[in-house]
Amino acid sequence: MNETKPLLLKGRINHSVVFWCFNIAGEKWDIDTMCSVAKSLGIGSVEICGPELWGTIKKHGLTCAIASNGMPGAPFMKGLNNPAYQREVISVTSHMIDDCAAANVPSVIAFTGYKWKNAEDPTSGEISLEEGADTCVEGLKQLALLAEKRGVTVCLEHLNTRDGSHPMKGHPGYQGDDIDYVANIVRRVGSPRVKLLFDIYHVQVMNGDVLRRLEECKDVIGHIHTAGNPGRAELDDSQEINFPPIMRKLIEIGYKGYVGHEFIPTRDPLAGLRQAVERCDV
Repeated sequence: MNETKPLLLKGRINHSVVFWCFNIAGEKWDIDTMCSVAKSLGIGSVEICGPELWGTIKKHGLTCAIASNGMPGAPFMKGLNNPAYQREVISVTSHMIDDCAAANVPSVIAFTGYKWKNAEDPTSGEISLEEGADTCVEGLKQLALLAEKRGVTVCLEHLNTRDGSHPMKGHPGYQGDDIDYVANIVRRVGSPRVKLLFDIYHVQVMNGDVLRRLEECKDVIGHIHTAGNPGRAELDDSQEINFPPIMRKLIEIGYKGYVGHEFIPTRDPLAGLRQAVERCDV
C-alpha cells in the first residue's frame, strides 16, 4: 500500500467507508489497515461492522456509522418480509440494537429480504409485494419500539435486482428493489427511528433520476451509500453517476448523516478511496 497523503476536506460531507469492500479481494485490508487509511483521508467512520470490530474502530478515533444486522450468511436474503424468517431477524436485530446503544453506534442496517417463500429457492413461490410490505411494516414497528428506547436508528435498504454478475453487485430476487416501495414501507412505520438507506448505486441501476429521488425521499433518508455504475466500482470517469451535484443535493435537503463509500476496488484501493472522497467532498 502506498503512503497516504492527507486530504483537506471542506467538512460539509461526513465521509464513511464500508469495510467489507476492502476485505474481499486484492490487498484484503484488515480492520487496523482500514481504520488507518480512513483516518488519514479524513474519513470519520468505518461501517457495516459488528461489535467484534468496534473496539478497534474506536481505538483509531473513529466511529461505526451503521452496524451490520448480525444475520449470518447473506443477510439481505432472509428479511423482514417473510414470516418464515421474521422472528429470527427481529431477535438478531434487537440484540444488535442493544449492542449499538451500549457502544454509541447510531444505526443498524435492515433488509426487506428476497421475494421467495424459501429465500434460497426461486421455485418455492413468491410473496406478493403487498404482503411483503405489510409484513415488513409489522416487523419494523416491533423493532421501532426498542430502537426508540435505545436511541438507535434502523435503516431499511433498497437494493438492485438487475445485476446478476456478482453476489454483491446486485441481488436478483430481492423484494425491495423499487425505491418508492421501500420509502413507503418506512413511512408506514411512522417512527423517527426507522429510516431509509438510500444507496445511490442501487437507485441508479433500478430507478435513476437520483436528484429528484433524493428530494422525494428526504423525509425518510437515514443513511447514504455510494459506488460507481456500472459494476459497483470506483467513483471515476469510467462510470455514469455524477457525484458532486448529488452531494450538493444532500446538503440542500439538509442531510447531516454519513455518506458511506461502498465500491468494490478494481485497482489500487487507496487511490480509489482517495478519489471517492475527493469527488464527493463538495
